[in-house]
Amino acid sequence: MTTQSNGDHHGNGPYSYPQRRPHYGGAPPSYGSSASFRGCCCCIFMLVIFLALLALAVALVVVLAVKPRKPQFDLNQVSVQYLLVAPPSPTASPSTAVPAAAYLSLNITLLFTAVNPNKVGIRYGATAFDVMYHGVPLGVAAVPGFEQPAHSTRLLQTRVIVDRFNVLQSDAQDLVRDAAMRDRVDLRITGDVAAKILVLGFSSPKVQVSVDCAIAISPMKQSVTYKQCGVDGLSV
Repeated sequence: MTTQSNGDHHGNGPYSYPQRRPHYGGAPPSYGSSASFRGCCCCIFMLVIFLALLALAVALVVVLAVKPRKPQFDLNQVSVQYLLVAPPSPTASPSTAVPAAAYLSLNITLLFTAVNPNKVGIRYGATAFDVMYHGVPLGVAAVPGFEQPAHSTRLLQTRVIVDRFNVLQSDAQDLVRDAAMRDRVDLRITGDVAAKILVLGFSSPKVQVSVDCAIAISPMKQSVTYKQCGVDGLSV
């Protein structure tokens, strides 16, 4: 009787299994590169979040230190070169009481005052002020954009020239009556001034200051007899 060794029994017996050979070389498993890519994206996302929070913290500190206030923009003075009201030549019968039209000629100089009460500078955008009679635009007073340093006051001058503006029907009747009988022509000057506060080279969101002034001009005296202005500042 012969016996087989353990090695021969396991290697050549009916229940033998092939041995797995080690793998050398070749590409690494795909799950490793995918995990590395996800980790890189996560790091970038966390960096962006950190930078955004840092910028927000710096902005908050600057705002608390500067304590920005809205600028002041007001119509300081109105000078009248001339204001003329000329009714047209009557074409109807002398009994006609209501003029068909009237012509208004105007030359006035507006002097605005801009006050910056902040510790930092302000940048103003270009502004157009409408000069109106009974809600009808007569002309535009243009003010160019400018920058204003901290704690300063600046005077801005502009001129409005209207040449024979045709005021029709009911407004013509009021214009002729006011000029001839009351020696008074009421005008309204309105406009929105856009400004931005400058901090460390950066500009804040726009701040809008609305200017609304009512003035009365005497055609006989060629001067302003009444002026009242309202200024409203609001953030946009």
